[in-house]
Order: sequence, then C-alpha cells, then structure tokens
Amino acid sequence: MIDPHDAAAVASWRKLERERLIAARLALPSDYRAAQAQAIGRELDRQIPASAGTIVSVYWPIRSEPDLRPWMQAACEHGLRIALPIAVAPRQPLQFREWRPGAAMARGLWNIPHPADGADLVPTVVLAPVVGYDRARYRLGYGGGFFDRTLAQLAPLPQVLGVGYPEAAIETIYPQPHDIPMHGIVTGGK
Repeated sequence: MIDPHDAAAVASWRKLERERLIAARLALPSDYRAAQAQAIGRELDRQIPASAGTIVSVYWPIRSEPDLRPWMQAACEHGLRIALPIAVAPRQPLQFREWRPGAAMARGLWNIPHPADGADLVPTVVLAPVVGYDRARYRLGYGGGFFDRTLAQLAPLPQVLGVGYPEAAIETIYPQPHDIPMHGIVTGGK
C-alpha cells in the first residue's frame, strides 16, 4: 500500500507503474493498436462537434500511443482546427501550434515532431495521451508535468480528454495536489 500523502513514495510508485504500463503498451499487437485508434477516432467525432471555433490539441504519437494522425487529417477536412503541443523546455507549460495536413515539421524536445511554423493557438479541446488512468479520470503521464502545468494556466480550462488503451486503466494514480482530472477518458473499448 502507498500512503497517498507521502509524495516521495507516490513518485517512486508512479515511476515503476509508468515503466510497467509503457512496456505493456509496447507489447500490444500493431493491428490491435490500429483498431483501437480507429475506434477512438469515432468516439472523438461523437464528442467533439465540428465547428469553426473548435481548436483541438492532439499529440504526435510516440512509444505506441494511439495514432490519431488519420483522425487529425479528417478533422481538418471537416472544419476543426488542429494544434500540436510543443514542449519548449523542462518544467515549462506547453505551447500549441496549428497543424495542417502537409505541414512542415520540426523536431523539438525529446525529438518529438511539431509544426515548424504556423499560428500559435489556444485550444478549446485538449487530447492528452495517457500512460495510465483511473476511474476518477486522473491521468498518469510520462512524469514531466507538462499537461498539468499547462492546464493550470489556461483560463478558461478547455475540455480535456485523456486518450489511451483500455489496458491502461489502473485503480488509482494516487493523485497529488498538482494533478488535474480529465473531463473524460477515451479508449477504443475492449
């Protein structure tokens, strides 16, 4: 058992749980991951109405995260504006830059691609990849605190949806004072 008030114990547990969950995600068959991404895309279409004022921050997939790039392209074709988050430095909030199909890409922190140019945007919807998530809609990420730090400064708070596979569900992430729950978690279902 972890004492949720012992920040050091929670941090240690999260590190080990992160490693376990990422290894499990990497072991998922590619056809399963692709089917999950398609199902996630259908659910996003249901939850995010295409309107001129909607700006959706998506993520560029790394480490076998659900690949929403086909959904991003279709969303653009249906009138949504898409932004990709840019981690500019450790312990700093994310920035969001508009992405369009065919956009020139650059590599940022941790070599993650982002649009090389384009407008800086403030998203109305944020899709945050999850390493793990719990029933209270708290997200276990990679441990850098980028999404929580960013969400804490956005006003008004956009709709925030965690995105991941059903296998990433855990009993609790042992939320700490800085953790911000998502409005929902979108998985492809089992």
